[in-house]
Order: sequence, then C-alpha cells, then structure tokens
Amino acid sequence: MIYTVTFNPALDYVVKVDHFTLGTVNRASREDIYCGGKGLNVSAVLAALGFGSTALGFVAGFTGQEILRRVKDLGFRSDFIQVEKGMSRINIKLKSQEETELNGMGPEITREDIESLYDRLDSLKKGDVLVLSGSIPKSISDDIYERIMARLSGKGIRIVVDATKDLLIRVLPYHPFLIKPNNHELGELFQVTLNRVEEIIEYGKRLQKKGAMNVLVSMAGDGAVLITEEGSVYRMGVPKGTVKNSVGAGDSMVAGFLAGYLENGSYEHALRLGSAAGSASAFSEGLAGKDEIMKLYEELSKEGF
Repeated sequence: MIYTVTFNPALDYVVKVDHFTLGTVNRASREDIYCGGKGLNVSAVLAALGFGSTALGFVAGFTGQEILRRVKDLGFRSDFIQVEKGMSRINIKLKSQEETELNGMGPEITREDIESLYDRLDSLKKGDVLVLSGSIPKSISDDIYERIMARLSGKGIRIVVDATKDLLIRVLPYHPFLIKPNNHELGELFQVTLNRVEEIIEYGKRLQKKGAMNVLVSMAGDGAVLITEEGSVYRMGVPKGTVKNSVGAGDSMVAGFLAGYLENGSYEHALRLGSAAGSASAFSEGLAGKDEIMKLYEELSKEGF
C-alpha cells in the first residue's frame, strides 16, 4: 500500500486575469478549484496511473469537507483527521502577466491530533510506501518528518521525502528511499550555485553519503538526474511542450517515479515515467491524466533519453 501525508491540504482557487492591476477592480477571465497539497497531488497522479493510495493528514471546517468530497472524485482513499479549530486553507493562484500565489494559514493542529496521525502510521507494514512532502503548518513542530521516520525506522517501509532545507537534511540519517530536490534546492543545501550536470551529480552523491538511498534531482527545462542506491546515474531529457502550469509538476514526477518503480523495479523506467508525468502536468492546466503522461513517455523513449 502507498500512503501520502499532506499536513496542510487546501482548496486551490486558480484564477486567470488577463491584465492584473493593483489597486483596481480586476475581473477573472477563467477560474477553477482544485484540491491542493503535495501529498494529494501525488495520490491523484498515482490514481491516474492505476495505483491506489491512502491520503493522510488533517482537515477542518467547511473547506475540509469539500476537500474530502473532491478526494473521492479523484479516485483514491483518504483517512484524514478532523481538526476542531480553524479551517483548511484556501490558496489563491493568480495567473496574469506573472504567476502570484497567496496561501492560507490552515487549522490549529494539537498534540492529540498528531498522536492520531501516529496511530495511523503505526499500522504501516513492511513493503509499504510512505510519501512525506510539503510544508509544515506553524502549529506543528518542524522536526515532524524526522520524528515520523525515527518512529518507523526498521519496519521495512520505503519513505519518500520531497522537502527542502532543514526538513530534508534532518531525515537523511534515517535513509529515505527517495528524495527529490531540484537543482536550486540542492545548491542551497550546500550553499553553492550548481550550473553543470557534473556538479549536480557530485552534490547529489554527497546527499547519498549523508544517508539518502536514491536522489532524484529535477532541473526544469534541462531534465532530471537520478543517482541510485546501486551506484548508477541516469539522466533524462524533457519532451517538447508549452509550460502552462507550475503547480504539481514536481509531485507528478514523484508519483510517476513511484508508479514506474513499483511496476518492475527498474530505475530507468521509473525516471522516464516520472519525467513524463512531471512534464505532462506542467503542460496541462491541472494535474495530467494517464493518456497525456503515456504519450510523453513514448516520446522520451523514441528520442532515446
């Protein structure tokens, strides 16, 4: 079973304004509402690729109820904890001359709520996959990823961590199965600027020495690099297309990678499917479906990446 954790899920209100101007009344030319949160995105793309998962996390208020309703339509299970105080976030994604985001705060999560999450995580078994991704609400200690991994250590659970800075560094001693920084985040971890693929590979291997099993580094238009636990290094290019949406592309890559790896254990196949899924979502207004992903997968295969 695959589990994803989204500590602070949201409703993403995506609104397009042709020419946004501060200080005046602006009228939308298009608007959509999606379930937001990195773990939810991973679960949604996994479902599109035919892999079931259970989404864990916290919801509250009328927005939380709407998130639960929409999750059912996305085709995966959820076992969220209902929080008493506050409401789940509404995040505004404004698309105009530039892309602007305004993210809500989220509910107040108590110690009892965290204990309820631990109870759910304690049921995971050997061979299960757990995806920890996204930011941490202010009401939760910022060492929560580390505490979860310490709690599950030794149980044979493959844990994927998609986080930045200290959230990521702290979990490395617990040997996450996969981490997915982008090239800029990788440079920030070591306070360097990485311009060449050789440099990215070098610093990715440094994260392995700190404990990561597999390191997947996304490089936007330059593709991605995977450094595996077996010592192999794979590089994948990007298919042709027009970027329409930056939200969820990284989560789609994680989902595609997991789906590919769980299909046949091939890291090369996992990287190709992950790259196709990430690009397909970037080329779509929302998260990509299976047809769009597999079309790009075939393109990457034909081009020899």
